[in-house]
Amino acid sequence: MGLFSKDIKTMDDLFVHTLRDIYYAEKQIVKNLPKMIEKATSPELRRGFETHLRETEGHVSRLERVFELHGVEAKGVNCPAIDGILKEADEIAGEVEDKQVLDAALVAAAQAVEHYEMTRYGTLVAWANKLGRSDCAAILQQTLDEEKATDKKLTDLAERGGVNLAAAE
Repeated sequence: MGLFSKDIKTMDDLFVHTLRDIYYAEKQIVKNLPKMIEKATSPELRRGFETHLRETEGHVSRLERVFELHGVEAKGVNCPAIDGILKEADEIAGEVEDKQVLDAALVAAAQAVEHYEMTRYGTLVAWANKLGRSDCAAILQQTLDEEKATDKKLTDLAERGGVNLAAAE
């Protein structure tokens, strides 16, 4: 195993490590969403990001509840994946001058974040169930459902809401 996984010996260790990974990720997302809100020019996109910021703060609280139920300390571990996704989003947003193209770039960046979160939460739900922690799985499933709903809203905004069309004109 890699440098950061030397302490992972059991499925429970892996579960806790992955909880800490997504906890770190959610906290980084909370820090970065205000920048995306500020850069968004579409009022609908801005409102969507504001709503998701509030939801993400709730995701952090839910994760803290899962840590508590599982009897481990709520703390994050560095997550190079989310750091990279957020860095790329920030760099692309900083390079785009056309506001409609910027909105399309922000939607794409937000979806990259959502897809990362969905993979983590989906895995955590499955592992929690295998570990006999249906209490934890239910909480994690609630967040997974919200992440999927946010991804769908972003797709709808891009395709039906006109963000992509406006960017292409």
